[in-house]
Amino acid sequence: LEKMTDLVAVWEVALSDGVHKIEFEHGTTSGKRVVYIDGKEEIRKEWMFKLVGKETFTVGVAKTKATINIDAVSGFAYEYTLEINGKSLKKYMENRSKTTNTWILSLGGTDYRVVLEKDTMDVWCNGQKIETAGEFVEDGTETHFSVGDHSCCIKAVSSGKRKEGIIHTLIVDDREIPEAVE
Repeated sequence: LEKMTDLVAVWEVALSDGVHKIEFEHGTTSGKRVVYIDGKEEIRKEWMFKLVGKETFTVGVAKTKATINIDAVSGFAYEYTLEINGKSLKKYMENRSKTTNTWILSLGGTDYRVVLEKDTMDVWCNGQKIETAGEFVEDGTETHFSVGDHSCCIKAVSSGKRKEGIIHTLIVDDREIPEAVE
């Protein structure tokens, strides 16, 4: 494995199927561009005549669109920005925190990352979309599923306040799990 001498940027992107590490190499003398996702080479271009531009690729199970923009700042200095689904990484993550809930928990010595996509009510666990059963209950809904041999339930209850909307709570083995901030 050659040493990544032209590594210019590293980003961490939290998606439903996990947190992905995107690394970008840019050889400003050779014009080389290399994109790695989770340590695996995704794109390699040698001897690019144009040093500025963009590289577009997909990330994760859902093939989320990602673009690295390469812009000249001054002289031989470059700026690298990552866009996810056409939004800056910051905007994408802010929006994502409104559309998903994430919980990180440890059960029997194994770590789990559970993600709820609020728009579809899909539940992901450690990178896999999992089978769920939803039911209406007196004060809202419950989405039941299993993690290992543990019974889990995401309760959705109205906050009673329009601005807050619906509150989602993960309960595993009758224990409430605090939401993770990614």
